[in-house]
Amino acid sequence: MKLSLKSALKISLLSALAIAPILMSGNGASAQTVQTDKGLNENYIGAGVGTGITNPEGQDSKVGGNISGRFDVPNAPVSVRGQVLYNDQTSAISPRFTYDLGVAKDTNVFFGAGYNFVQKDGATSTALGDKNAPVVTLGAERRLSNDIVLYGNADLGINAFENSNRQAFGVQVGAAVNIR
Repeated sequence: MKLSLKSALKISLLSALAIAPILMSGNGASAQTVQTDKGLNENYIGAGVGTGITNPEGQDSKVGGNISGRFDVPNAPVSVRGQVLYNDQTSAISPRFTYDLGVAKDTNVFFGAGYNFVQKDGATSTALGDKNAPVVTLGAERRLSNDIVLYGNADLGINAFENSNRQAFGVQVGAAVNIR
């Protein structure tokens, strides 16, 4: 099944609208009055390295960099994230929506979905394939100090290669600074 960009955006928007009431249905008053020692509620921007683990036959694995950002949605366990994945030949922009679970003090694990927009569709591979594709992400983040956060995520690009039905798998890690 080949999804167009328009179809993928419609599906993403409808999915976000469908899940929003569930995520927002918690008791707001108790969530605001009970403070926990778990989780990370920071907005940040950072940079790091990343690599594509899977590539079509005959292509080398692409090692490159990433620029990552996180916007924490207040009073909800969700974030809006973005990553720019780049290497010496191309780049991709990957906006994402994630559910964040506080597992320890200043530490989250997160999972979510988004879409990967490749600069040169089909020309050369990024860490998440060589064509525009939906992305599923799983990661973790931890605050080291008042201003520094470490992050890492593993991503699956669905049907992310031209002329192939293979999935793309990539891993990114980096360090970020809090934006207040």
